[in-house]
Amino acid sequence: MSGEDDAGAVRVLVVEDEELAAEAHATYVGRIPGFVVTGVARSAGEAARLLERGGIDLVLLDMHLPDGHGLGLLQRLRAAGDLVDVIAVTAARETDVVRHAVAHGVVLYLLKPFTFATFRARLEQYAEYRARLHAAPDEVMQDEVDRMLGTLRPAAPDLPKGMSAETLRAVVVVVRASDSALSASEVAELVGASRVTVRRYLEHLADTGTLERGQRYGGGGRPEVEYRRT
Repeated sequence: MSGEDDAGAVRVLVVEDEELAAEAHATYVGRIPGFVVTGVARSAGEAARLLERGGIDLVLLDMHLPDGHGLGLLQRLRAAGDLVDVIAVTAARETDVVRHAVAHGVVLYLLKPFTFATFRARLEQYAEYRARLHAAPDEVMQDEVDRMLGTLRPAAPDLPKGMSAETLRAVVVVVRASDSALSASEVAELVGASRVTVRRYLEHLADTGTLERGQRYGGGGRPEVEYRRT
């Protein structure tokens, strides 16, 4: 599942017992730059065996597994001193499950069902946190700790009615990751939302100064609006 171009990528283990969901999550990971799937486990036992081999940076962990609860696997990992990062990807909404997951070091908690835009936004959050962590000195000051943890738990922005923070972040991530300006249609394809919806977010971000608005000429037709990072 990996190749020469995967050097430096975050190596991901998908732990999901439902076949279609496991395939979908693995496909999603493959669509996000900087991430590569190194394995798919359909049970806690299979996940434990794959983790014992090493070479995994991030686990996408479902809580409802055929041979036990995801929390049990997580507890065994921590008891063995394994500090692999874990993102819960689950339908488990019980407060007690969430509390125990956080207590055992889950960095993010993603509830099913979700869109690719939401999934991508969560992994981009994690990638930003990981990059800040690796760039930090051996000893950090309070503001550096705040910035690192802030990437995982950003404050909810004050958005116009009908807009979601998750979609907004997905749009920002896509545009900022591009070396060139993008049109609303191009961003919509990458985010997995409609052009009309994405254009509304792009216009909001341009109006607030987060993105820069420009004109794209060519083809003999009307110029197309494009957006780039500031």
